[in-house]
Amino acid sequence: MDTEEFELPRSRTANERLHAMIPGGAHTYAKGDDQYPENLAPVISHGRGAHVWDVDGNRYVEYGSGLRSVSLGHAHPRVTEAVRRELDRGSNFVRPSVLEVEAAERFLATVPTAEMVKFAKNGSDATTAAVRLARAATGRPRVAVCADHPFFSVDDWFIGTTPMPAGIPAATTELTVAFPYGDLAATEELLTRYRDEIACLILEPAGHTEPPPGYLEGLRELADRHGCVLVFDEMITGFRWSEAGAQGLYGVVPDLSTFGKALGNGFAVSALAGRRELMERGGLRHSGERVFLLSTTHGAETHALAAAMAVQTVYAEEGVTARLHALGEKLAAGVREAAAGMGVGDHVVVRGRASNLVFATLDEKGRPSQEYRTLFLRRLLAGGVLAPSFVVSGALDDADIEHTVDVVAQACAVYRKALDAGDPTPWLGGRPVKPVFRRFV
Repeated sequence: MDTEEFELPRSRTANERLHAMIPGGAHTYAKGDDQYPENLAPVISHGRGAHVWDVDGNRYVEYGSGLRSVSLGHAHPRVTEAVRRELDRGSNFVRPSVLEVEAAERFLATVPTAEMVKFAKNGSDATTAAVRLARAATGRPRVAVCADHPFFSVDDWFIGTTPMPAGIPAATTELTVAFPYGDLAATEELLTRYRDEIACLILEPAGHTEPPPGYLEGLRELADRHGCVLVFDEMITGFRWSEAGAQGLYGVVPDLSTFGKALGNGFAVSALAGRRELMERGGLRHSGERVFLLSTTHGAETHALAAAMAVQTVYAEEGVTARLHALGEKLAAGVREAAAGMGVGDHVVVRGRASNLVFATLDEKGRPSQEYRTLFLRRLLAGGVLAPSFVVSGALDDADIEHTVDVVAQACAVYRKALDAGDPTPWLGGRPVKPVFRRFV
């Protein structure tokens, strides 16, 4: 049994203070301390580049920064300077700022498959606006979501379909149906079963696996033939797949798409983009019934739009997407080699596109295991690696990758001991980590 102690007393105290005032102790469930080994949930003091420091003074190489939003690294100088320039000029006015024109022009130049754009502060508002617009345009009530993608919105139309549906009327949930990723025949069957009822198909165009050949093109054809709106949720794929998202990489144009996360490098900005014919229904230059598309007090804060423009400039000028892929490929190769070298190559499994890597922790029988995930996370934390995923940022360097791989190798050595013992419990240090979506605490 491994006896090395790793404690975070100040973080533990800070977590208690958080829980006393904030439901769940965090403002995002994925940041909750139940996602980390017991008493080993670092509370962050600050970050710079690919590193963060906790309130106990420990430094970590960080992955999945800001729930995948910080793709350039923390406090990126070109982004913070763009933000700083706006701070003394006012952030929010009674009429649009000229910066809104410039930000829209920049975004539509970056994502040329879209004809209009409207900015907001979070992804849920953008995806819900897409759903509302699709329903208004088609006159249909149902939404078809991809069942293989974990999250689309905090709003009722989606959350009602998860294992946390409390507070959401069944009548609302019944209007959302699901289709499997990669299966055109099953999707067509769904569209036929609910003929003339489905307003839109909404999905992440790519995830942990590449789209099967012809799949996205097939969805485009199905949407056209059945008269529904095709919506790409590009919150994650935006910028990480290409500057124009997955639609830019694979060449399939959705009717609507939503962006966020990497768009602001941690600053709050999201976008709904799409065809003029649809988007203008939420505007003032049409003769039909009005759609309350997006209307947010803080949606066009100048410093956030400045951050978004700076991010797009950095991606274009510095080839960030290619860098993310190169870093991810090096990390994935190193982790796989380390796991194989310790005899756990079939149990610690790296998956996903190089710029968006996740890992699976499998038990003796090859089943996903929260217990083994806990063991693995505990060893990573003790080695100075904060990694709920292996999603890279452009601020990582070769030394960070090498350090991560070394720590992974040490974690895999402990993993092998637990597998040999047939029981990871002695290495958990307390209760196992838990999935975000569950009915009871």
